[in-house]
Amino acid sequence: MTKNTFSDLSEALASAVSQTSGSIVTVLAGRPISGTVTADNEILTVAHVLHGDEVHVRTPDGRELKAQVVGRDSASDLALLRVDGLNLPPVTASQGALVGELLSVVGRGRGVQAALGFMGVAQPERGMRGLMPTGATPFRGVSGGGVFDARGGLVGIANAGVSRGELLAVPAERALKVAGLLARDGKVPRGYLGIGTQPVQFPDDAPEAQPSEQPQEQNQERGRRGHGGPERGMRGERGWGRGGPRGRDREGREGWGGPGGFDPRRGRIGLTVVQVEAGSPAQTAGITIGDVLLSIGGAAIRHPGQLLEAVRDHAGESLTLGLLRGGTEQDVSVTLGER
Repeated sequence: MTKNTFSDLSEALASAVSQTSGSIVTVLAGRPISGTVTADNEILTVAHVLHGDEVHVRTPDGRELKAQVVGRDSASDLALLRVDGLNLPPVTASQGALVGELLSVVGRGRGVQAALGFMGVAQPERGMRGLMPTGATPFRGVSGGGVFDARGGLVGIANAGVSRGELLAVPAERALKVAGLLARDGKVPRGYLGIGTQPVQFPDDAPEAQPSEQPQEQNQERGRRGHGGPERGMRGERGWGRGGPRGRDREGREGWGGPGGFDPRRGRIGLTVVQVEAGSPAQTAGITIGDVLLSIGGAAIRHPGQLLEAVRDHAGESLTLGLLRGGTEQDVSVTLGER
């Protein structure tokens, strides 16, 4: 008998949806959306549809239960609900979906629904607020549902309200971290560094910076998406071109920015520190006006918006900053503050 590969694939996908849908509920908010069970009696869903502190959820077996909104996180647009007597299995995080892998998006707006997706990128793309594309077609009520790999591991929490006609998702690692913080504190603290920056362009013929001979401690850092605070830079969150720490320019020389960090029309780009808040983590770490920020945790920083994203979710953590100071590259260890 001839093996029907397409039929086998179809059955496997249907089985995966049946398995994961037991952890997906309907959230009866302003309009029915989905919710994903992330822990005992806890459901993660999108925040923008919730207008009060109490909602109801409908379980896969038809029960309608009252849910309390434990907390909301505006940066990720996630909210955590607590439901007494929920008794549904929590999802488990993916062990690492690979680029090119098929994904299933499972929601339960007015009943269980699913869409086929595709793991197109390993990391959220720049300008997407830390969200990942799912490659799936949005459907009514999908927001708050789960995005799963072929083994039933959670890859992300779906959100159809961010980009018209495109279904994006909060990556599972970030979503579950937000859920844990909301469960513990009812809020997600925002990290901050305490500097104001302005991009600076180095011409192609500028002398190469020399690495520091005195290595310093390595730490991690985080900052927050504020409202006009120093980390917004001199021109808010707009991009400033391409650049960053220690890539290679078009002639093969080491420069700043990693792949693509050198723009032949502009030269190299860094962020010059033009303001340091008194008593801030930056001042404590010894960062001064005139330092040029090149990287955070080894990743190139090309514009003020990237600085915000790099520090936003890491309050209280430590990071290593790559700086250019007096023509010498050096690492500075910073422990981020909380706001």
